[in-house]
Amino acid sequence: MSARTLQSAARLCEAKGLAFTPLRRQVYALIAERDAPVGAYDLLDRLKAERANAAPVTVYRALEFLLEAGLIHRIDALQAYAACEVHDHHDRHVHGEHESAGHGGLVLVCNSCKHVTEFEDRKLERQIERTALDHDFRMAHHLIEIRGLCGPCAARA
Repeated sequence: MSARTLQSAARLCEAKGLAFTPLRRQVYALIAERDAPVGAYDLLDRLKAERANAAPVTVYRALEFLLEAGLIHRIDALQAYAACEVHDHHDRHVHGEHESAGHGGLVLVCNSCKHVTEFEDRKLERQIERTALDHDFRMAHHLIEIRGLCGPCAARA
């Protein structure tokens, strides 16, 4: 994880008036440094190496904060968490330019290596939002997960 990523996350929290505490920062860093999504108990094990008194509730509260802040995504298919990786995503949150306020996006999840690739498709996101409104439905969160094989895994198959 780059220092820029952590600084961007801190700026986002500051702009939203959110407390990016050392614990939240540490959990975010543990997630952001991984290439693949990480489960809550794996995070707990890694956190205990530095904070002996860490408990499941500690991790889950930090994860809840990071999700609400739009810094991470929960990948339901894997029951794991991944850092939001859309280019300049956090800076666009700070400047109010992100349409879905961090509660949406599109991810490709490899069934084999579990690698997650995140991207934005504003046209598709607007279409989903319009469809929801047409059905008198107010979205609170949407993350479209597309499962399959990434290029390297497909080549090996």
